[in-house]
Amino acid sequence: MEATDQLARLRFWQPILSYRAFVLLTLVLISLQFGSSTAYGQTDDQDIAPPPLKFVSKEELAQLGAVPDVKKHTKLALELMANRLKQAETLHSQEQYDDMFKQLGGFHGLMDNTLAFLDGSGKERGKVLNNYKRFEIGIREYRPRLELIRRDLPLRYELYVRNLIGYLRDARAKAVEPMFSDTVLPRSKP
Repeated sequence: MEATDQLARLRFWQPILSYRAFVLLTLVLISLQFGSSTAYGQTDDQDIAPPPLKFVSKEELAQLGAVPDVKKHTKLALELMANRLKQAETLHSQEQYDDMFKQLGGFHGLMDNTLAFLDGSGKERGKVLNNYKRFEIGIREYRPRLELIRRDLPLRYELYVRNLIGYLRDARAKAVEPMFSDTVLPRSKP
């Protein structure tokens, strides 16, 4: 009888013990999952530097505004962009990253300003297309220089420079795009 009583008690406690063991195991696994995800996936958003303002200085705007010719305007814009990038490289070598960011913001502003100028200069289509090509060829050289800046930057500043390289790629695509529109190529052969 004693053996049957012990067996009955064991059968009574077995589902309760297995349920408790299941709950305990589930809680342990959940706590491990949350603990590992917060430890490994931790990003410090406060440590990323905000992107600089895209701007073109008054002096640069005055220089660009004084040149109405599309060809000279494009060449001057490329010179100004090269100067901005050279200053950014100099500041990068001196580890003055905040000032470097301001120069890169000016570079970005000049790039956007030049594309907007070329988009608005539709009077002489052939000249504008040649200057789109000139602009695209001119900004090709800036990507490797930006990559050299980016690879040595602290992580705090790296995100914007990586995005700027993407913006440069997009600007090149926008500069090439008008050369392949329907207005350039005839629809049928003569």
